[in-house]
Amino acid sequence: MIRSMTGFGHGEVQSPSRKFTVEIKAVNHRYLDLNMKMPRILNPLEQSVRNVLKEYVQRGKVDVFVTCENYSQEQMLLHYNEGIARQYYDSFQLMAQQFGLEPDMRVSTLAKCPEVLTLESGNEDVEEMWDDLEKALRQACEGFVAARSREGELLREDLLSKLAWMNGEVEKVEQRYPAILEAYTEKLRVKLRELMDDKQIDETRLATELVIFSDKICTDEETVRLKSHINTMSSALKEGGFVGRKLDFIAQEMNREANTILSKSNDLETSNLAIGLKTEIEKVREQIQNIE
Repeated sequence: MIRSMTGFGHGEVQSPSRKFTVEIKAVNHRYLDLNMKMPRILNPLEQSVRNVLKEYVQRGKVDVFVTCENYSQEQMLLHYNEGIARQYYDSFQLMAQQFGLEPDMRVSTLAKCPEVLTLESGNEDVEEMWDDLEKALRQACEGFVAARSREGELLREDLLSKLAWMNGEVEKVEQRYPAILEAYTEKLRVKLRELMDDKQIDETRLATELVIFSDKICTDEETVRLKSHINTMSSALKEGGFVGRKLDFIAQEMNREANTILSKSNDLETSNLAIGLKTEIEKVREQIQNIE
């Protein structure tokens, strides 16, 4: 199964003492980038949260939001953070000096500054909290993965359709080669007759010119490799798994072969086919950036 790197998941677990809510959202990224926002009381559980997330996610910029509603109000304690209050006070004093203002600091003003006064739980059982949080987290992760899988399936079908079309265009390039060579042969014969005043054409010279020309425009190697890359990518999409990086590399190789075909072409139809292939490959590359 192919997974997209964009998705959303929600989990919620409620007990008599508290309720945990977890939301996960993600966008594409080359690597795994986990960003978490949760109450300070849950800081001891941060690594446990990360470990669970890594079971479900391999790549992507993932934002995780955790909230905790505590219903046991008697367990909440008001905490005064003296160090933070001191930093605010010193900063306000410095500002007053720099701008020539009168210090108007009041306790009520200082108390409103972030983190000076905080509510903290008194005797919370971390293991008990983790039991509930883990349930909410895994619930969110499962929904998140399901959303990624649904979008990934749509991506897979679209990519397979594009690859099938590209395979047909490569076959047209292959089929075009004999016609190009035949047309050039006839053109060369006419030119040689004009130069030789209708005398007998030197077949050896003609054969030599044709060999040089055919070698110059021959794209057999490029079309064979391009079809191989298309088949490899199709197989990887059908097998599924975490194939985003692999597909990105294959797409780069496909683009290189299409470029070479275009550079060798001296035929308008072949050039148009190569341009069409390059355009479609670029679309494929853009979509692959969103595959995990």
